[in-house]
Amino acid sequence: MKQDRKLSSLEQEIEANLKRVYEDVAKQEVPDRFTQLLEQLRQADKPSTESSND
Repeated sequence: MKQDRKLSSLEQEIEANLKRVYEDVAKQEVPDRFTQLLEQLRQADKPSTESSND
């Protein structure tokens, strides 16, 4: 499929909607629970990282 071809109005509408949805999701904050889980993983990884640097 040639990428530089002119998009139909339906394709343009789909593209605009996909971009809007993606931008909305990208702007959302990371949920607190997910942040907490990441911090727990970092803390769990700390001792093994520090001991391997000895």
